[in-house]
Amino acid sequence: MTAGRAPDAGLAYACDDRSMVEYGNGVGEVAGRSGGGGQTMDVGASLSQLVTDSAHTISTMPPAALLLGVVVIIVGLMVLKRVF
Repeated sequence: MTAGRAPDAGLAYACDDRSMVEYGNGVGEVAGRSGGGGQTMDVGASLSQLVTDSAHTISTMPPAALLLGVVVIIVGLMVLKRVF
């Protein structure tokens, strides 16, 4: 038996490290939920965020992309009218 080796240790005793926290759950558990994962958001805030994000995206689009979007929507509505 070599120095520092436990008598019931397996073959990889020299390679074994102390237990570590896995990345997935350990990051959210640091310092009392500093990661902020798993928090719920109320419906009003998420709908408001949806509207403001959509308005921002549309306002920053170039005119050609806006025109293409309008054409796609009109053609889609015409196709739906024919199907139903």
